[in-house]
Amino acid sequence: MLKNEEVHGVLGPQWSKEATFVAELGARAQVPVISFTGKSRALSHSNSTYFVRTTPDDIYQVKSLAAICQGFDWQEVIVLYEDTEYGNIFFSKLYKAFQEINIHLSYISAISTSAEDVDLTKELNKTMKMYTKVFLVHMNIALGHRLFVLARNAGMMSEGYAWLMTDSLSNFLTSVDTSPMEGVLGLRPHVPQSKNLENFTAKWKRNAFFGKPAIMELNMYGLWAYDTVWALALAIERILPLNSDLPKSRQGELNISDISNLRVSQLGRRILTELLRTKFTGLSGEFHLVDGQLQPSAFEIFNVTGTGDRTVGYWTPDRGISKNVSSIGESTYSTSRNELRAIMGPGDTLVPPKAWGIPATRTLSAGVPHIKGGFPEFVNVQTDKSTNQSHATGFSIAIFRASLPLLPFKLNYEFLPYEDDNRTQNGSYYDMLVKLQDQEYDFVVGDVTILATRAKIVDFTFPYTESGIVMVLKNKRSINMWIFLKPLRWDLWLTIVIACIIIGIVLRILEYEETTDTNTITLRQPREQHGLFFWFPIAILAFSERNTVANIWSSFLLVVWIFVAYILMQSYTAKLSAIFTVDQLHFGFSDGCYIGYQSGSFVKDYLINDLKFNESKLKDYTTIEAYHNAMTLGSEKGGIDVIYGELPYMKLLMHKYPSQYKIRGQPNKTYGSGFGFAFPKGSPLVIHFSRAILNVTQSTTMTMIEPDNFGAGYPSNQDSVINPDNPNLKAYNFGGLFIILGSSTIIALFFSKTSVGRNITSMVSKYGRKCSTFLFRAKDHESNPTNQAKGSPSEAVNESQNNTNISNKNVEAVPSPEPSTDQGEANESEPTNTDVIASGLGEIQLSESRNVETPAAATGIHMV
Repeated sequence: MLKNEEVHGVLGPQWSKEATFVAELGARAQVPVISFTGKSRALSHSNSTYFVRTTPDDIYQVKSLAAICQGFDWQEVIVLYEDTEYGNIFFSKLYKAFQEINIHLSYISAISTSAEDVDLTKELNKTMKMYTKVFLVHMNIALGHRLFVLARNAGMMSEGYAWLMTDSLSNFLTSVDTSPMEGVLGLRPHVPQSKNLENFTAKWKRNAFFGKPAIMELNMYGLWAYDTVWALALAIERILPLNSDLPKSRQGELNISDISNLRVSQLGRRILTELLRTKFTGLSGEFHLVDGQLQPSAFEIFNVTGTGDRTVGYWTPDRGISKNVSSIGESTYSTSRNELRAIMGPGDTLVPPKAWGIPATRTLSAGVPHIKGGFPEFVNVQTDKSTNQSHATGFSIAIFRASLPLLPFKLNYEFLPYEDDNRTQNGSYYDMLVKLQDQEYDFVVGDVTILATRAKIVDFTFPYTESGIVMVLKNKRSINMWIFLKPLRWDLWLTIVIACIIIGIVLRILEYEETTDTNTITLRQPREQHGLFFWFPIAILAFSERNTVANIWSSFLLVVWIFVAYILMQSYTAKLSAIFTVDQLHFGFSDGCYIGYQSGSFVKDYLINDLKFNESKLKDYTTIEAYHNAMTLGSEKGGIDVIYGELPYMKLLMHKYPSQYKIRGQPNKTYGSGFGFAFPKGSPLVIHFSRAILNVTQSTTMTMIEPDNFGAGYPSNQDSVINPDNPNLKAYNFGGLFIILGSSTIIALFFSKTSVGRNITSMVSKYGRKCSTFLFRAKDHESNPTNQAKGSPSEAVNESQNNTNISNKNVEAVPSPEPSTDQGEANESEPTNTDVIASGLGEIQLSESRNVETPAAATGIHMV
């Protein structure tokens, strides 16, 4: 036809294979090929220059489907589509769009277009047993209508299910009975209402009524075909005058086996150019081609109700979901279902269905460990032989049962104890999880450790116990008579001794002049003075005598030293208490040492592969009592000296035998993340059980579950955990204190033994005397207000001066005490003038009066 009929344009290849072949012919003959049914991007204007598609791309439809699922929070979807080239291409786009927003396609079924009702029923029965309750259907109207009829008969068009269909069904609903599809949500391109559309529809119906039964029901493809022909006519009209003849194509020889020699159209390129530039408002809406592709304006979201449908909202690429078409063009993108009108779902319910659910009539099989070596405190399975019913108890089962009321659905289950292929208890936990992967169980409940290798084949819930592998040793108390030296390291002991010697020397230097110039302190022999000041820094901590030193800077240095010594004593006491309270275990693996582990546990692989222990030195045990008996015997008598096990089991051991065992070091958490429940890969039950487990473990329920299964007083005391790296205190830990002490010593020597320091000290002392004298007189004035009324101010001043002169004379006339004991006692009992002065002027004036050099005073100093 391209050769003999001089064709300048081709309309209407309906199928992908046809469109591909015709597009190749059009490219060789330079004739535009225009398709109003194909939607695949595999054949587009970018791939074939002369191919034009006047339908929107399916990429927009899959994005609108993803937005609907996201709005209803449907994270699990089952996809049923026809097994054709177009169906496979559509599914690839759908899978990518859903993957971008983390929507899981739990089941995918490609149904042949020639499938019988038996095949469709088989697929529906398979999906009925699944948790997912949201179905997306993409197939032709004949196959899709049969599917919905069978789904209604199977009870799947009832409450709790959700159905979505694409425009491959929506565009042909007017030609079938829609009652089996009641409650289904559908998508179709939005057709704006217009006067031209109303007139065309009325004319179409009149032709169908007046004896033209061959005319089909008008649908979306008919509107696209009409607009396509109209656009092509407008393009040709712009390049040719009215009533002009089309030019003939250049001749070429065509061989049926060789399509390379075709007539080349002289108008094809010009028609293509004008067609791509054509813009108008047609029956289907705005006709505007971008890169040879019709751009969609919007998609209608409708709800099938009875024998008709009702539009509940719209979707656009820039706006998302909206309730009204007038809102198109707003800037905010929305995927909220609140933007839709009320939807009547399957079963005449207004409640939006969940993405998945447990069939009410189905009982799930819960696998429980029934393995040799399992601890009955965690899982204990007993089977009634008469009824063949299994009953499980233990800590793990109690956690499972406590989680059930917190699930958003009711769960029917039965326990199935795990046994190996020989019907024995010699299997392993990994073998049990392999059976779960093979769908012999719906999930597994028990003390199953979460491991990376196991997570490759199953999904785990959030752990409900602590994690890690620990090392358990006997609690042997070591007796050491030199244990009092352990709190401090040798360098700290040496630093303290050196500090005491230095402080004694400095105090001797500071106090030397004071002791030789003071008549109230009894001096000792020089040899005794040296000994006194060497042990003085230690003695001052035990004796609280006043006036021990005379120099003010000696007092300052002693205050700093007492501060440092107090911190050292408190630290020493705390460290020594820790040593007596927490036993420091030092364990070394010898050639005759045997190690215990739980039978059937992954701990054996950890000991051999990671810790490089010889397998001949490993012994497996199955109960807590077996562990205890082996540890009591020791390696020399056929037992073991150390246990490697998981933390929950070892805490149970120490709870049953308190004060007999200790955990050395911190748990190794690189192996195991605690105990959890296992589910098949992708199971939606995982997230719900994880939330329930979190609520159980973080509530007071745990305080009741643990004592019920492990005994009163559980969990064990945290003092059972020992840190083997518990270093004693060293000088560096108190470096700051010794720096302060050294700085204070230098300051004391500077202000006491240098001229600059003495001048500063003297100035401060004088200022202090003036302040104390002023304060004393002010206080005396307040305590004797009657003195203020006697005489004039000048008389009061004269009287004060006279009293002062008399006091000075009395000070000079004070006799020196006699050497006799009686005289000394008399002097102590009778108050002197100096003491009277001291009561009024303070201790500073008293010290000055005592420093007055008189012959009598000089004779008062004697040697002992």
